[in-house]
Amino acid sequence: MPDLNEVKEYLRTYDGDTKVIMEVCGTHTASISENGIPEMLSPKIRLISGPGCPVCVTVASYIDRLIDLAKEENTTVVTFGDMLRVKGPEKSLRDAAAEGASVKMVYSPFEIIEMAKANPDRQFVFAAVGFETTTPVYALIIDQLINGDTKNVKLLTALKTMPEAIRTVTKGDTKITDFLAPGHVSAITGHKLFEDMAKELNLPFVTAGFKGEELLLAIYALTKLNGGKSLNMYPSVVTYNGNETAQKTVNRYFRPCDAAWRGMGIIKNSGMCLREEYAQFDAGSAELIEDKMYNTACGCGDVISGRKNPNECPLFGKLCTPDNPQGACMVSTEGSCFHYYINRRK
Repeated sequence: MPDLNEVKEYLRTYDGDTKVIMEVCGTHTASISENGIPEMLSPKIRLISGPGCPVCVTVASYIDRLIDLAKEENTTVVTFGDMLRVKGPEKSLRDAAAEGASVKMVYSPFEIIEMAKANPDRQFVFAAVGFETTTPVYALIIDQLINGDTKNVKLLTALKTMPEAIRTVTKGDTKITDFLAPGHVSAITGHKLFEDMAKELNLPFVTAGFKGEELLLAIYALTKLNGGKSLNMYPSVVTYNGNETAQKTVNRYFRPCDAAWRGMGIIKNSGMCLREEYAQFDAGSAELIEDKMYNTACGCGDVISGRKNPNECPLFGKLCTPDNPQGACMVSTEGSCFHYYINRRK
């Protein structure tokens, strides 16, 4: 393992081929920003955020559907805090709740099971948003609902998988040279997935942890890799084949399907939908393909796909701030715009 001070000096003075490194993990985005890593790097190393924030890539029609459900008689929508503030074409869940819609914020998805048991005559819908990391949680919830014979819970799913999104951004205008593979996703899928993608795309991939020094070492490693090489630099958590028990549980209840991504359109086989035999747990997820924006000037889609830095959006820091977010990238605590504003706006 190289000395960290030597790594910092190397990255500060790097003068090799230009590197455009994309991270596709919201926690990586946060850590990179919070640790001031971009300011430690040579101008020949550029870091860009990809579609790694689950709230950010969720389309506005999903918010509209949640609001419609929350307005239905005897129905409560259950969600995490970030989703409350994301605006659909007209309003957010928080706005709808202020108008009388039934919305409940939780810290764990499993809280919905206790709510349902305590209120058996009421329908509860969970806003099931996430990537490979969180899909096993929703599979376990369905498992518990079946085993407990709980019939008043449904999921509105916007569950995404990473490979097809990565393939899509490599076909865009941004000339990505390297990827920081997502640590949390890799814990489920295994490093093999990104080893295979490195070979397929002929681009280096490094699976990284989340501490500042871990990310600096991963960036250092990427400057040394060529072509379709890959490294797992998070072996304490990420194995080669991943969490095979979680994978089997997910495959029991979900199947690959097409999915809509904010600013990226429909990406084939990039989502996970409930299997037909478990359709009774679906609150109408399959129809959510429209991407109507609350503010059409919002550059969130361009930021997600690496086409723009947050400060290149005309709304950034003016009309759009964490206190007055115009897009999901400024709402979510994993969003690129949020962290760019909080940690780098100076």
